[in-house]
Amino acid sequence: MPVQLIAEDFEIEQTEHLTRSSTVLMLDLSLSMPMRDYFLPAKKVAMALHSLMSSQFPRDYLGIVGFSETARALKPQQLPEVSWDFVYGTNMQHGFMLAREMLSRQSGTKQIIMITDGEPTAHISQSGEVFFNYPPVRETIEATLREVIRATREGIRINTFMLDASRALQAFIEQLTAINKGRAFFTGPENLGEYVLVDFIEHKRQLSRLGGSRRAS
Repeated sequence: MPVQLIAEDFEIEQTEHLTRSSTVLMLDLSLSMPMRDYFLPAKKVAMALHSLMSSQFPRDYLGIVGFSETARALKPQQLPEVSWDFVYGTNMQHGFMLAREMLSRQSGTKQIIMITDGEPTAHISQSGEVFFNYPPVRETIEATLREVIRATREGIRINTFMLDASRALQAFIEQLTAINKGRAFFTGPENLGEYVLVDFIEHKRQLSRLGGSRRAS
């Protein structure tokens, strides 16, 4: 089940880097993000995560995928200038596909962090064409969940940060987390940065504890 958090004051402490991790951040670029004033806070979080990893965890890998009607890889240096797409489609399936490809070339523990405000409404069909429909149809949901299953089999954890807790999005994320066993957070734009960065730091702490246990055994 998704986790409902209460915003509190968080304190991030430096963590010894014992185990390499690889992360892909999936950033929703669909038109609904700026329409709801979600895009700028989400982009700031992406830039903050890159800054944190570059300074504190330089051995770690961070890939970035922007997704709307289709998905595309972004370089960290593109983040200050990246903008939303003037389309409504939310193609998580293509985003997960690109994220899996990126992580397949990396080592260490692997995770996807997805920031979004809507359920999947687009996917790439077997013919290679983009299919879009709102409200989402079963075909799109199933195509997206197949990518979640593939990611799960490859040992990739998916953590989702939702900026809109609509009933349809909650229902989809519950299916995603049931398959992947990752975590889901409902939050507003004002607390998004705290939640994403604190969750990342907690992930590093867990890896450090595991690394210390392995060395002691």
